[in-house]
Amino acid sequence: MTTVQPPKLPDPPAPGAPPPSMRLRELAFGAACAAALRAAARLGVADALGGSPMPVADLAAAVKTEPKPLRRLLRALSCYGVFAEQADGTFAHTDVSRLLREDDPNSLRAITLWCTEPWTWDAWPLLDEAVRTGRDVVRDLYGKEFFPYLNEDAPESADVFNRAMTTSSVQSARDVAEFLDLSGAASVADLGGGQGHVVASLLDKYPTMQGALLDLPRVVENAVPRLLPGGDLADRARVVPGDVREAVPVQADVYVIKNILEWDDESTARTLRNVREAGGPGARVVVIENLVDDTPSMRFSTAMDLMLLLNVGGAKHTTESMVSRLTDAGLVIDDISPVNPYLHAFDCHVAG
Repeated sequence: MTTVQPPKLPDPPAPGAPPPSMRLRELAFGAACAAALRAAARLGVADALGGSPMPVADLAAAVKTEPKPLRRLLRALSCYGVFAEQADGTFAHTDVSRLLREDDPNSLRAITLWCTEPWTWDAWPLLDEAVRTGRDVVRDLYGKEFFPYLNEDAPESADVFNRAMTTSSVQSARDVAEFLDLSGAASVADLGGGQGHVVASLLDKYPTMQGALLDLPRVVENAVPRLLPGGDLADRARVVPGDVREAVPVQADVYVIKNILEWDDESTARTLRNVREAGGPGARVVVIENLVDDTPSMRFSTAMDLMLLLNVGGAKHTTESMVSRLTDAGLVIDDISPVNPYLHAFDCHVAG
């Protein structure tokens, strides 16, 4: 006799979790959450809300909005732990909402604005096209590559980008400097290092060390003033305009490459080859990246990965893909370690 097996029922949701149908609805409306974060950041709601709960009417007066729609905005954000509604109808800060304040030392306001800039709302609906073709969609949208578009046609977005990158660099530079042990090295070069926050932090940590910052001319024009003539680190720092994909005209004991190996494979290979040739056998190379297989930060890093596909056709790395590119470039990997919850360091040296 044939035994008929009953149909397998779906696994029940975890206690307190919404059922799958509701979870998918929530995800499909994810743009509403991003838009609400952007609205709160642009309105300055977190800055206006002090240390004590505030009535919506008072908060609305402070940020010059209508009270009723502001309550709706705050109610939506409180569902995600951004602000908290009290029993009496007032709203208070949470650990998350404080990060939207401009004056918070770990502020993510600029980054929140950058991730929700107008171009993103044009590009995200075309993600299927980017997945289908493997190339960015910005050129089709605006008729030019992403960074020329940003700097030539969207200067306000370019300014938001620069502020966001500065904020991110300042915050991660502290972690990188604390993490790296450069004892015994006389010089360090920060390649594609933006305004130079990492190299400045390392020069603070090692008072006799010499440092160099290499990045595009328009970037290093706005280098940290401490590194420029008249700054307190200027006598130990070189600011070098250039493109690491073309050449690395800097010799150093240690090369730091942070969050720039996200281009196409050929550009990444050229950059690593240039570093290897500049440093020579034995030179130390520390590559610091977000990884899409890093479980604690996967939602964040995979979202960045998709954004890179949309805007520049780039990609974040897995541990395996990063190891492959480094070894193919003639680097020997000595250690792989987390720097903080979202960055990993690949500590390498140039093979003899």
